[in-house]
Amino acid sequence: MSSRFNINNHQVTVTFEVTVTFFIRYNRPMSKLIPMTQAEYEVFLERSIPEYAAEHVRAGNWTDAESLEKSRKEFEELLPQGLKTEDNFLYSLVDGNEAVGMIWMKVKRHPSVGGFIYDVFVNERFRGKGYGKDMMLLLEEKAREMELKSLELHVFGSNQVARKLYETIGYETTDLLMRKAL
Repeated sequence: MSSRFNINNHQVTVTFEVTVTFFIRYNRPMSKLIPMTQAEYEVFLERSIPEYAAEHVRAGNWTDAESLEKSRKEFEELLPQGLKTEDNFLYSLVDGNEAVGMIWMKVKRHPSVGGFIYDVFVNERFRGKGYGKDMMLLLEEKAREMELKSLELHVFGSNQVARKLYETIGYETTDLLMRKAL
């Protein structure tokens, strides 16, 4: 690239080269959400049920002894037909040929048509690289295609990393439950 300037009645031509580097953290060209397979669903349950139980124990909602059974029961009630449960969408995030994480959304019809995100998970070795944000934004695209009016989710208070992510992409706190141990 070059530009011409006139300095004190002298024509000066300056030639320069510019290198621009972009770092895109959203929607990597190879990242996409695809419907979860049955094998991925089984791995999802294997991980999610105990993880959800542990979160409830940490939050003081359940005892350790009852947590796994309560968690298993909630999953059975929410997904009675597994991947075929009506209005539930379970996706795997893949980057190229590699599974990076998963996300689960349910379409709710009342009081308005919206989605509720039940689970967001990024495999340990991919955390801190923007995949959680990518996944959330890709799900927003799918929700818009479904003509959903909003997306909601629940996050445990101890999960500061997730809370920060959700806030940075526009989620707002609608309810806040607080507790003080005595």
